[in-house]
Amino acid sequence: MTRTPPTTVSQVRLWRWRRNPLRRHSDVVEAWIVLVTWVLALAVGVLAGLVAAQTAESVFTARQARLHAVSAVLTDDVATTPAAGTGYDDGRVWAVVRWTDPDGSVHTDRTKVLPGHPAGTPVTVWTNQADRIVSAPVIGAGADLQAALTGALLAPSAGAAVWGVGWVIRNRLIRRRMAEWDEEWKQIGPRWGNLSGGRG
Repeated sequence: MTRTPPTTVSQVRLWRWRRNPLRRHSDVVEAWIVLVTWVLALAVGVLAGLVAAQTAESVFTARQARLHAVSAVLTDDVATTPAAGTGYDDGRVWAVVRWTDPDGSVHTDRTKVLPGHPAGTPVTVWTNQADRIVSAPVIGAGADLQAALTGALLAPSAGAAVWGVGWVIRNRLIRRRMAEWDEEWKQIGPRWGNLSGGRG
């Protein structure tokens, strides 16, 4: 008596790819849908992450090009201690600064500086094309890190979107196959019952 070799987990999972009398055309289609879905989810996720990272880097570069650093001075003494904050403060305080453009025009604005500096202390600020102080642009390693994080956050979302589309298509195929089985059972079921009754 020959023994049938035990069925492995991989054989169970890959039964749609193996030749057997129970396999239908829809089973093969479902297997291809699953394979293509995972491949596309991975490829689209990686591509979307790279594009997002490059786009973020381009945005940082473009913003840096629109801003320029200027040397300003404090117009008044700065408080020695920061006001009570919300817990998210970085320890700096608001102060008024003054700077002069190359054409001789004088500007004043407010910016955050470390506390305790006297009037006349030089500080470097970033200004936009309207000569207003803005937050410093993200440059260097900080820009690279933020671009990489943007790509890393977007990649799974894009991959999940592709996987979701594949899941919907597969579910429709399964419902269609179940409907086909119901129709076949309506035709075979009565005959099966008659055969069972005849044996009894």
